[in-house]
Amino acid sequence: MAPARDVDYMLRALELARMAEAEGEVPVGAVLVQNETIIASGHNRPIGARDPTAHAEIEALRAGAQRLGSYRLADTTLYVTLEPCLMCAAALVHARVRRLVFGAFDPQVGAAGSRLDVFKLEALNHRVDVFGGVLAPECGALLRTFFERRRI
Repeated sequence: MAPARDVDYMLRALELARMAEAEGEVPVGAVLVQNETIIASGHNRPIGARDPTAHAEIEALRAGAQRLGSYRLADTTLYVTLEPCLMCAAALVHARVRRLVFGAFDPQVGAAGSRLDVFKLEALNHRVDVFGGVLAPECGALLRTFFERRRI
């Protein structure tokens, strides 16, 4: 069972995912936390930003780096509603994020254990503590509904 604080931050990430959905983007939201304070957030924007890297995680990492004045985001936790893809997982390692908490698992492109696990690659010089499945039913339902509507 997830700690209460993890649930609270994931609820905020879900709000951001709904913002992405309202903008026509795949509903994924992320919040970056340091010392129990949200220091940055993001939601999917690749369509609106015309930027293939504008995933929720990358948006939150960029905002966090600007706020902290460093690309190294040590002692932070990233909460995201969907298991990160390969690009986002690698960015978490490079940013030195301490902990990743995600909601829904992504069996198609998830890079935190579903399709592959970037965080277990021995060659990498940083380890991220990964915890998946927080509010997975809610996160997964939001994504399923979004894609079902697009298929009609």
